[in-house]
Amino acid sequence: MTSTLTVPEILTPPFRADAVSLLRSYFGPISGATGWTGSRFERFAGGGDGSDVADRFTAADLVAVTLLSVDVPARGAIDLLETRADEFSALLTEIPTDLELVDVVSIPESWAPTRLWTALRDIRGIGWVTAGKLVARKRPFLIPVYDTVVQGAVRPTGSFWEALRVALRAHDRALHRYLVELRDEAEIGTDISPLRVFDVVVWMAFRP
Repeated sequence: MTSTLTVPEILTPPFRADAVSLLRSYFGPISGATGWTGSRFERFAGGGDGSDVADRFTAADLVAVTLLSVDVPARGAIDLLETRADEFSALLTEIPTDLELVDVVSIPESWAPTRLWTALRDIRGIGWVTAGKLVARKRPFLIPVYDTVVQGAVRPTGSFWEALRVALRAHDRALHRYLVELRDEAEIGTDISPLRVFDVVVWMAFRP
């Protein structure tokens, strides 16, 4: 059965101005106690997908996920950066840095990002949300940031990654093109992926 999700109204044309406003608010300046730290997730320390760091987890990646309000426990950090570093590096090497989710024709059971996510979840103290954010940090145009707020808003059947892939490709990639338009209108930078636009708009609209 094909995985599906509900695209919230906030991501439809009648609410375009509201979505753009949410993006501008989220990616606005950070000063003292104001501003959203998550806006620095992709960009912190130059990003997680640069050519010099794309195939290994770094201390900067562990800091970056804290900007999205999750933490990697101390022993998990040692696993990521030292004990199991080669294992995770090998998995990352299998995942292209120039591939976008909308361009993925199908997701097989043996898909490298899924295997990486599963391996990360084997680390004590790393749950599905943190594991997903770690993978998204390394491949921001391929893997979406995803948490319980977004989950509750879009109500996916089956895998969220697969459901979002299907939604992005439907109707001649209409949703993907719309997310790009929102990003461009909000002027938040082309280094922010359409996947992150989806996440931010939905999260901002549905957060408690």
